[in-house]
Amino acid sequence: MIALEEAQARIFALKDPVETERVPLAEAAGRWAAEDVLALRTQPACDLSAMDGYAVRFADGDGPWRVIGESAAGRRFTGLIGQGDAVRIFTGAVMPDDCDTVIIQENVTRDGDKVLMTGEPSKKAGHNVRHAGGDFQKGAVVVPGGAELHARHLALAAMAGHGELLVRRRLKIALLSTGDELIAPGLPCAEDQIPSSNGIMLAAMLRDLPVDITEFSAVPDDLAVLTQHFAGLAGHDIIVSTGGASVGDYDLIVPALKAAGGNIDFWKIAMRPGKPVIAGRLSDAIMLGLPGNPVSAYVTAFLLLLPLVRHLAGSAAPLPLRLSAPVGVDLPANGPRTDHLRACLVDGQLLPVGANDSAMLAALSLSNALIIRDISATAVQAGQKVGYYPIT
Repeated sequence: MIALEEAQARIFALKDPVETERVPLAEAAGRWAAEDVLALRTQPACDLSAMDGYAVRFADGDGPWRVIGESAAGRRFTGLIGQGDAVRIFTGAVMPDDCDTVIIQENVTRDGDKVLMTGEPSKKAGHNVRHAGGDFQKGAVVVPGGAELHARHLALAAMAGHGELLVRRRLKIALLSTGDELIAPGLPCAEDQIPSSNGIMLAAMLRDLPVDITEFSAVPDDLAVLTQHFAGLAGHDIIVSTGGASVGDYDLIVPALKAAGGNIDFWKIAMRPGKPVIAGRLSDAIMLGLPGNPVSAYVTAFLLLLPLVRHLAGSAAPLPLRLSAPVGVDLPANGPRTDHLRACLVDGQLLPVGANDSAMLAALSLSNALIIRDISATAVQAGQKVGYYPIT
């Protein structure tokens, strides 16, 4: 067995991030930037008013002023400013030349073209002004390469002058749920059968990632059938199987992968749940064999499959976020495998949920965290902090 951290590093090393493509901003959400995004313009491009009011010269003191024009967003004032002059101005409008301060309209009274100060005067030049370049300068890195592109990044890229961005292409993923006992969800289920849940679960976990999924449910435990499936999937970026990853007579993933021309990089990880994980290559595809027990499949997908997808899609930080919080109960010392306890984070405290059996989905469905018990971790008492992963 190898440690989880080594397994994660080794699956990343199996393949570099996929090829790039340039897409419109509207199609870039959920992708990762394949290069630094540089500002093509300065924002603001010139000084703008931050408030509705009157643009004046600070050196003219506290007025009174004579209003000689108006500056609105998209319609700037182009006249000349003399001593004692003011320009009616609105939020987002360009500051007139020679004006350096905005007096907000609540602090003045106006009678015709005369404006008198009635409230708190500006304490310094530049008050209520958004200065040129205050947000970003032309040439600055506004989104670093490897960043996941969310709505806020796309808005920034648009403001920086971009209509499209360089990202990694979408990944092609094949999901195979193996086992003679599996039937499609919703069908009548005999006592020696179980509904196939792993494909539904994994597809949902992958839903918000830039992937296209081909799903094969209830693939039988037959070496020839499995080999044929693998041989036909070599064009995918990732092939994921669930079930058949252990060492029983009907655990056929390893021999089927080898028969299809693939090879194994590692098999078995010192983690719980999820020890019998297989990773290897089949042509240009990465093969990831996950356990069939649904909780094991969830945890290994969370810690291995999702990080692998993010790595191939260009993420600079593909591993899940690890946080810490106090635990609400005593936890015993841990053994030779990294353990992941299903738990709920309630009012800032971690509480284990139900039995941690790898086939029991009810406890997992109630959880929003995985408590991390590292290899040989010492016992902790209630109130001490432990590491955890937020899950959804």
